[in-house]
Amino acid sequence: MSYVSDLRVVLRGRNFRRLFATRLVSQFSDGIFQLAVGGYAFFSPERQANAADIAAGLAVLLLPYSVLGPFVGVFIDRWSRRQILVIAPIVRGTLLVLAACLVAAGTSDVVFYVAALGVLAVNRFFLAALGASLPHVVPGDQLMMANAVTPTSGTVATFVGMGTAMALRTVAGSDDRGVAVLLICSGVVFGLSALIARTMERSLLGPAYDPDRPQAREAVRHVLTGLVDGARHVAHRRPAAAALTGMAAHRLMFGISTAAVVLIYRYSFTTDPDDALKGIALVLGAVGAGSFAAVLVTPWATERVRIETWVPAMLVTCGILEFALCVTFREWGFLGAGFVIGIAGQSVKICADTVVQRDVEDAYLGRAFSVYDMLFNGMTVLGAVLAAALLPHDGRSYPALGVIAAGYVLGAVVYRVVLPSSTPRHPVAASD
Repeated sequence: MSYVSDLRVVLRGRNFRRLFATRLVSQFSDGIFQLAVGGYAFFSPERQANAADIAAGLAVLLLPYSVLGPFVGVFIDRWSRRQILVIAPIVRGTLLVLAACLVAAGTSDVVFYVAALGVLAVNRFFLAALGASLPHVVPGDQLMMANAVTPTSGTVATFVGMGTAMALRTVAGSDDRGVAVLLICSGVVFGLSALIARTMERSLLGPAYDPDRPQAREAVRHVLTGLVDGARHVAHRRPAAAALTGMAAHRLMFGISTAAVVLIYRYSFTTDPDDALKGIALVLGAVGAGSFAAVLVTPWATERVRIETWVPAMLVTCGILEFALCVTFREWGFLGAGFVIGIAGQSVKICADTVVQRDVEDAYLGRAFSVYDMLFNGMTVLGAVLAAALLPHDGRSYPALGVIAAGYVLGAVVYRVVLPSSTPRHPVAASD
């Protein structure tokens, strides 16, 4: 079934519509917030961002999801999820207003990032509660459809929020006061999601009371040991370990590429921060288009070649084409490279998801994906940290492009080394 028809089916449920609206409003607010943070860190005329600032900005945006992710479920399974959806927006809105005041007052970057980390930590609980609540508002036979359409819709809402924020930025200004306006708008919009969540009954979303459920302290301790067990289990499943290796290699190079693109657009292609932001928005659009194309191409390709062939082919292709397109240091080249990165990166992720789900025992699957998420975000931040040592102020660096290309090729080699000598053929299933 198509996305539109799937969405039409699940929207028949009143409680699903309420939870779905809560998600859309919150992720629209996320788009405003993310652009505000990016504008403050990278595109403010009042500060000259460097690669270290970019690494710090990515750490703020990604690390809460990596560090908190494995532990969030402990509390989501013990607290009223409906109450989380009501209270978290209020806490987040308060933090956003505080951050706006700090920005308007000219606070230091460190203080702003600490406030932003608090906002994202709260948001991690909110998004986890949304995901855990879904089975309570749709019938079991529609759950797969609901899981397919809600993340896509949320991503679209985030991009719409970013577009709205860019329009607001032209009115409010690109200085710190303009950033403060965006932060307040994000807080107000997020608060609306609490009003929507309040329309649902408190007990609707669970969790059900379980007297045998371990105490939170014991559960947290189990999470730590579970992560170690999950990593050990994956290490003994060589196809899954190879898949995570390929994904990690891509995200490491993606982190370096992200820092390079921001610096090049900010200081080489233009001196106007707003023009730089618009240029990077086009690159992100190209990455998004490539990611969508990968959803169509990957199932088709893996019916004809093995996943174990497709993944290293994508890594090598990405490394070679990114170097060839970006070495010209022309804007059209970066748009083309963005499309290539989108196809290759999403292809590798789809294959990694499939292999982990296929080869990891069900009892370890949750822990394996926790390790997966930590690698996914952590390697991106590490790539940005490496970029701080590799890149000049304007981002134009032939050696850095060479490192990225070599890193992709090396990632493909390591992937093949980690794989067992022979693996059965398993194509990626086409999405509905």
